[in-house]
Amino acid sequence: MEAQAGSTVSLPHRAGRAVAAILVAAFAAGCSSWQGANSLPLPGTVGTGADSFTVQAQLPDVGNMERNSRVRVGDVTVGNVSKIERQGWHALVTMSIKNDVVLPANAIATVGQTSLLGSLHLELAPPPGVPPVGRLSSGAVIPLASGASFPSTEQALASLSVVLNGGGLGEIQEITKSLSTAFKGREDDLRNLIIQLDTFVSHLNDQSGDIIAATDSLNELVRQVADQKPVLDRALTTIPDALAVLDDERDALANALTELGKFSALAADTTNQTKDALVKNLQNIGPVLESLANAGPALTRSLDAFATFPFTRPTIHKWIRGDYANLSAVVDLTLSRLDSSLFTGTRFEGELTELEMQWGRTIGQLPSPYTARNPLVAPYRFDQGP
Repeated sequence: MEAQAGSTVSLPHRAGRAVAAILVAAFAAGCSSWQGANSLPLPGTVGTGADSFTVQAQLPDVGNMERNSRVRVGDVTVGNVSKIERQGWHALVTMSIKNDVVLPANAIATVGQTSLLGSLHLELAPPPGVPPVGRLSSGAVIPLASGASFPSTEQALASLSVVLNGGGLGEIQEITKSLSTAFKGREDDLRNLIIQLDTFVSHLNDQSGDIIAATDSLNELVRQVADQKPVLDRALTTIPDALAVLDDERDALANALTELGKFSALAADTTNQTKDALVKNLQNIGPVLESLANAGPALTRSLDAFATFPFTRPTIHKWIRGDYANLSAVVDLTLSRLDSSLFTGTRFEGELTELEMQWGRTIGQLPSPYTARNPLVAPYRFDQGP
């Protein structure tokens, strides 16, 4: 009986040791992934079914958000956080979302808090002020530029503490007392100052368009100056050399200015002495210029004849019809006409006319402009012809 009893007692101890060994082995194998109860998937959470898809988001800070935290869209839970890991200097959050959630591909991710002392969650939303693009699908990664976080309770309390303790809120009474002392008895002056400030601000508001235009013009001027920077650099480099040349030629420039002053004095004296004659000449040339101006249209129209002589352009439609034209010409080949046409002003002027007159013909002028005598009463010479 003792042997049997001993055998009976030893079996449970052996089984307990085996179970403990198995648990120790399992714990040793999975200790690298065990980070508390939140490292295990919770049954019944939203976004863990077969109809879900996985999305990742890069966030600058996740605070104390843990796995299995909720993913919300418009205060509605649509999924949960399945993994949080470090990626460089920011966090990479992997989340599982229901398949029927429709979000744009450029959606933003923000870490928020449900209430003042509530748990953290991840809020997904379309980008504000930007048109939505595409659709968020499985495997997508929301970039770090689209990740942010709402102020936490600790940050809000810290900011409030700065305002209450070091922000001067406790000095309001002292400030109010000082202002009352400063403006005591000067209420009318303060009222007048406020009225003047109101008028000034109104006028300034009316001139806002001009101020903006002036600012834009100044900006354009600065841009042009920036574009001309190489020219300015070259000018600033050249100006010292030019100033050195001017310094070397200072005596010559001074002498030139002195001589110019003498010339100016001489020109002024000459103008004063000839002023009456100059005025008279200008008065005399006035009628000539007036006549030339009056003849301007006729003078300019007469120039057409030189370009198309002898077929003047203004009258060409009067003598040409269709594809042919008639031309009547009188050709005068008499010696006097040839003489006056070809040899006027030359050393042979008058010789052909004298020869024609000796032959008994004139050009119809008595006395002849070439002989200055009347051929009918002039003495007859035997060598003058019949």
